[in-house]
Amino acid sequence: MSIMTNFLGLHFVALLSILSAATVKGAEYDYYKYHPMEEISNWMAQMVMDYPDVVTIVDYGQTYEKRTISLLKIGLESEKRKKAIWMDCGIHAREWIAPAFCQYFVKQILQSYKTDTKIETMMRNMDFYVTPVLNIDGYMYSWKDNTTRLWRKNRSPGPSGDCYGTDLNRNFDANWGTIGISFNCSSNIYCGSQPVSEPEAQAVTYFVGSRKDDILCFLTIHSYGQLLLVPYGHPNFTAPNYNELMEVGLAAATAIWNVHKKNYTVGASPDVLYPNSGSSRDWARMQGIPYTYTFELRDKGEFAFELPEDQIQPTCEEAYGGALHIITYAHDKTFSGAAVTAAASFWSVLLAAGVARVNLMSS
Repeated sequence: MSIMTNFLGLHFVALLSILSAATVKGAEYDYYKYHPMEEISNWMAQMVMDYPDVVTIVDYGQTYEKRTISLLKIGLESEKRKKAIWMDCGIHAREWIAPAFCQYFVKQILQSYKTDTKIETMMRNMDFYVTPVLNIDGYMYSWKDNTTRLWRKNRSPGPSGDCYGTDLNRNFDANWGTIGISFNCSSNIYCGSQPVSEPEAQAVTYFVGSRKDDILCFLTIHSYGQLLLVPYGHPNFTAPNYNELMEVGLAAATAIWNVHKKNYTVGASPDVLYPNSGSSRDWARMQGIPYTYTFELRDKGEFAFELPEDQIQPTCEEAYGGALHIITYAHDKTFSGAAVTAAASFWSVLLAAGVARVNLMSS
């Protein structure tokens, strides 16, 4: 009897130790706090270790300060040529909630694809390219101390040598240098000396540009304002599929609203925010990528770029609902077009009648 008791006791201890290890492993990474770059890089490596069959790290560029720009490529193996989804976060250094969302998004799809047949199907048909922090130099600088917390740009020196940083989201070759920019290097919206002058913008331009025929959806994550922005930032230009982008965006805003009752405004930047040029979103649409959106996450200005950590979880949860709606729409239209086209027609009727906009505002 005592032998059996000891045997069971040993097994119980072993079980406790396994559970303890699992708990520690699960608690190692807190998705609801902000992480410095080193921790994000370690997390990326951990994702590869935890999900080796579906996750790889792809290095695709260097920052001005020679740091490697990397993304997570997530997808199931397929013998046929796959489509892709692009998501980048942290193009503006001070928008810490954006990298937090990219990490949350990765966690969600990796934890659900084995049990959620829709996610599994999308991962079989498409690869997800997720860059948690694009502007690594600027992001690290924003962590330096309180005086640098609100740094926005990258860290390349200006032409005069007495100022630093280009706004990477004004540096893409999309109506570059025409509106909503500054040619003064000290400005937060300095667009650079010429289109795609910055190595970070060059990295995205090459990686996405060389795969543009396969990329269905280009999502770039920012803060703040609770907006879903469609192309274009220049008021004189309209995306060829503007109506569809609005329909999908309004439905995504409804999905966001349904999570925590936060209202996101949908529209082109000149209509709902301000005009601008040289954004990655506009550039991606000009490359022929059909569904390109800028997410401006919480909040509407109370905390602005310094969103408290207790809002990370609800912000990520609602934004995930919106992003997943757009991604699912793009997937379904590509791989089973008829049903979605009918749904799009329905939304077109609503939009034409102004019903969709009214319903969204009234909710």
